[in-house]
Parts: sequence; C-alpha cells; structure tokens
Amino acid sequence: MTKTIVCGVDGSETAAAAARTAAELALALGAHLHLVSAYGKLKAETIEVGSDRMLLSNEQEAETTARQVELDLRRDFAGLDVSSGAAEGQPAEALVSVAGTREASMIVVGNKRTQGIARVLGSIARDVVAHAPCDVHIAHTHA
Repeated sequence: MTKTIVCGVDGSETAAAAARTAAELALALGAHLHLVSAYGKLKAETIEVGSDRMLLSNEQEAETTARQVELDLRRDFAGLDVSSGAAEGQPAEALVSVAGTREASMIVVGNKRTQGIARVLGSIARDVVAHAPCDVHIAHTHA
C-alpha cells in the first residue's frame, strides 16, 4: 500500500513552504502527496458576459489554488507523485477529514500561527494535532 501525505495550501508563502517540506518528505518516503485547499461553506455566483454564463464558486477558487501549488511542485521536484483538490470546511477540519478519507500516514502543516497569543487562542497546527488520524509533521515555515 502506498503511503499518502496530506498537506494544506492556501496561496500563502507559509503554506507553500509547508508544501515544499511535504514534497521532500513524499520523495524521501516514496509516498503520494495530496494537496488540499479548504473553503468554508460553499458559495457560488453566476456571472453573465454577453451570452455566456459562468458559475464561479469558492470551491473552484480552492481547487485552482491547490492545482497551482501542484504544478509548482511538479516543476521543482522531479518524480513527485502529487495530486490536489479542494475540501469544504475550516482548514484544520478539512485536512483531518481528507487525511481520514485517504487513509493518510501523515499530515504536514506549517507553524505560521503557533507562536505568541495565537498559541493560546488556537491555530491550524494545534487543531490538526488534536484531531489527526495519523502522524503530523509541523514544518518550520517562517524565519
């Protein structure tokens, strides 16, 4: 059975740094990397341009965000087995849910808000650690 690593991305530099760490781990472990971009409650809007109608949603935005990181990692890490997608919910909730569904062996998160007052109020990393169905790697993502 192939190991799976799940990593959350949101378009930020810290999430990109965590995704790079996840890619390095996936290559070293021979694991599949699945990138997830979370979105809150589904919101959609229909846009009309002339006779064309387009449906835009926050789910599509999340999928686009995750896909862009996937493309960046494919370019930078030869041989990386990577996929991406969107998941409904708050970031920690979405990561834990996807990790459970995919029977992940590890979740990689950044440490963006695990310092100062945010430690007391909560952070994505802390919430993932508290509820993860697998190992959690907290990547150092800031100076």
